[in-house]
Amino acid sequence: MSASLPGSRDLPASRYDLSTYWGRVKQSAEIADPRTLFVSSAGLENAKNLVASYKQGYAQSMTPELWRAKQIVDSTLHPDTSQPVFLPFRMSCFVISNLVVTAGMLTPGLKTTGTLLWQITNQSLNVAINSANANKSTPLSTSTLVQSYFLAVSASCSVALGLNALVPRLKRLSPASRTILTRLVPFAAVASAGALNVFLMRGEEIRKGIDIYPVLSEQEKREREKSGKEVESIGKSKKAATLAVGETALSRAAEDEMAEEEAGDDAPRLILTTSIFALPLALAVFPQRQSIDARKLEGIFWEKGGEDGKVEFNRGI
Repeated sequence: MSASLPGSRDLPASRYDLSTYWGRVKQSAEIADPRTLFVSSAGLENAKNLVASYKQGYAQSMTPELWRAKQIVDSTLHPDTSQPVFLPFRMSCFVISNLVVTAGMLTPGLKTTGTLLWQITNQSLNVAINSANANKSTPLSTSTLVQSYFLAVSASCSVALGLNALVPRLKRLSPASRTILTRLVPFAAVASAGALNVFLMRGEEIRKGIDIYPVLSEQEKREREKSGKEVESIGKSKKAATLAVGETALSRAAEDEMAEEEAGDDAPRLILTTSIFALPLALAVFPQRQSIDARKLEGIFWEKGGEDGKVEFNRGI
C-alpha cells in the first residue's frame, strides 16, 4: 500500500473519515473496485511515482489524480511487503474469483461428491485469499503453509459438510422447524468454515505475534518528515495478532451472512448483492489499520505507546 512507498511525509489515510463505519465502507469500496484490475504495470509504476512524489514533498497537496493513484496502489500492493498481491487474490478481484465457485455451490441437485468438490474449491480459494492478504510481519515457511492449507481445507470442509448433513437427521423437529434450519444451516456452514479457515491459515501470527508501532502525534509526524526516519516496530504482540485474526474472521462471517440473506435461490441476485454491497460492508466492520491502548497488550508494551498511550498494527484483510 501507499504507506510502504519511499518518502517520510505521511499520505492522508483516506479521503473519507475512517473513524466512522460509513467512511470505512466508502474506502473499502475503493479498494475492492474491480476497475483497478485493468491497470497495467506501467500504470501501477506511474501511480507509485505519483504517490512517492507527494511523500517526498514534491507534490504539495492531494489532487484527484493523486487520490486515483493512491487507490491503485492501495488495492494492488500489500502494506507490509510493498509487493503486488497476486491478481486473483486481491480484494478488488474477490467477487470475480468467487463467481465460478458461487455458481458451482448453487448448482441444483448436487450429490455428496459434488458438494465436497465445490467445498474444497471454495475453501482452497479462501486459503489463498487469507494467505495473500494476511499480516506479513510473521511470514510462513513453505512447510507450515502446506500444513496449514491441508488442515484449513479439511477442517473447513468437515464443518460445512457436517452441518449440512445434520438437519435431515433431526427427526423430532416439526416440519416447519426443519425448514427453517434447512435455510439457516448453509449460511452457518459456510460462515463457520470461513472463519475457521482464517484462524488456521493465520495461526502462525497468533503463535509468534505481529509487529506493532507507536501512534505518532502530529508534531512527531512533522519531525519524522524532516528527519526522514522510518517508524520502527516496538516488537511483536501475540495479543494484537489474536485481535487482528479474530476481527478478520468476524468480517468474513459478516460477509457470508449478508450474501446468504440476499441470495435465496436467485444466483444472479446473490452475485450482484455480493459485488455491490456485501464485500465493502464486511471489510469496513473493523479498521484495517487498527489502533489500541498499549495497556491492552502484553506488559512489555505498556510504557511504549505513542500518542495517548496507543499503538497500531496492520490487521490484514
